[in-house]
Amino acid sequence: MRAAKPTRAVTPLRRGFVWAALAALAFGVTTPLVARFGAGVATWTAAGCLYLGGALFAAAAHRDPREAVRGLRARWPVLVAIGVVGGALAPAAYVFGLRAAGPLAASLALNMETPFSVALAALAFREHVGRRVVVAMLAIVAGACALSVRAGGGAALDAGVLLVVAATALWALDNALSSRAQDLDPRVTVFWKSVFGAAFSFAAAALLRETPGPPAALGALIAVGALGYGASLVLYLTAQRTFGVARTASVFAIAPFVGAIGALVLGDNHIDALGIAAFALMLLGVVLHATERHRHTHRHESLVHEHAHRHDDLHHDHAHAEPVDGEHTHAHAHGALVHAHDHAPDVHHAHEHHEQDHEH
Repeated sequence: MRAAKPTRAVTPLRRGFVWAALAALAFGVTTPLVARFGAGVATWTAAGCLYLGGALFAAAAHRDPREAVRGLRARWPVLVAIGVVGGALAPAAYVFGLRAAGPLAASLALNMETPFSVALAALAFREHVGRRVVVAMLAIVAGACALSVRAGGGAALDAGVLLVVAATALWALDNALSSRAQDLDPRVTVFWKSVFGAAFSFAAAALLRETPGPPAALGALIAVGALGYGASLVLYLTAQRTFGVARTASVFAIAPFVGAIGALVLGDNHIDALGIAAFALMLLGVVLHATERHRHTHRHESLVHEHAHRHDDLHHDHAHAEPVDGEHTHAHAHGALVHAHDHAPDVHHAHEHHEQDHEH
């Protein structure tokens, strides 16, 4: 066995937090923008435009069609599933709900993706969720509850909000399914998810004989999709691969807050004392994540696999014929290794946890 060399590289927890926070910002701004630009666009057409933008972004960001084809061959059942669930059904429910509930209430309802994702991560995929993550999640959700009370009181749970909640459940399932393809480059996953999602949405629009809407609005929705469904999803999957499903979902819970702020700026409502309290609670949750550490002695068995990786993460120290910087993909071998370092439930750290394995 070999011992790991000390490093000053940014820990996976910190790196994953940054990716998740950036994904949340990119997605959060889309809710008021979709409400504004999509007002005159048919529902399934709007959903298709959003993921067409995502596909265009992923294709521009990753210009290797051969890897995209290899990724589809290796993971086509999962990619089709997330395309249908997260790329067609979820955005359609979201657009329907957004129009009925309004951008502020819809933004707040998006917080329900956090408990759905954490529950799936813990129950279905046995992902370790420590006390700190639970407290952070509860703080963010409590902030969302405070904003919901401020926004609409008991009347907030109307059909529009329930449709947005249904969309968050579908997106949470999409996130869990996407974690099964975490060995793929996130840009490949986003490309195929967006392609399948856009294709199914446009097919539904054609079957329902929707009238698309003004070309300028369609173009605006495609641009919004490139940011909120392309760039944001690439960042999200990058975070999920290094940060885990539960942690990524919990940090991503600031996205609805960003959307609510955008709705307020566009005149949907006003801020009050409960809104300030909500900001404080969400800030507490974000800080808890940013300062999280999870460290204990763990064992890696020998294996050979292929996935996107870096050489500054204590696990990939193999040699290349020519120097390689940054993230890259190829088949590589790992020897047996026992060590202790800050880590998250990524492709190399799906091990069981015991009572003595703690976070601090």
